[in-house]
Amino acid sequence: MIRVQAEDFDVGIELSKMTDENFEIGAQSCFIGFVRDMANEEQISAMTLEHYPGMTEKQLRKIEKEANQRWPLNDVLIIHRFGKLQPGDRIVLVATTSAHRTAAIESCHFLIDWLKTKAPFWKVESSLSGDSWVEAQDDDEREANKWETENT
Repeated sequence: MIRVQAEDFDVGIELSKMTDENFEIGAQSCFIGFVRDMANEEQISAMTLEHYPGMTEKQLRKIEKEANQRWPLNDVLIIHRFGKLQPGDRIVLVATTSAHRTAAIESCHFLIDWLKTKAPFWKVESSLSGDSWVEAQDDDEREANKWETENT
């Protein structure tokens, strides 16, 4: 399931919805991303996330499909927020379930790496010195690129 929304989400409720009454699941893995209060040694007061509705969901479905092709998954959940968020706010929840822990953990790692680099979201950080666009990080690209050559 994919949701792009402005509203916050309850992690416990979302994870429970994936597993309740499903006894085929042996493992669930999740990643929760938060707005930090510092960037480049500067205090951040807010982060604004923008996206193109329709295009964003299409790309997320593509990433989800790729994960399902690589691993035997029972379920995938991607919730990504947009709008103006404050330090400490949740931005993203990625969760996977599978009969086995390796598939759940690896697929979750894959999804967040690809989400970070391939999903069409744009971020602006606000600080005392003004607003600035968040640039792609080389480390994020390296992490995502390892999935290009890795056989699962």
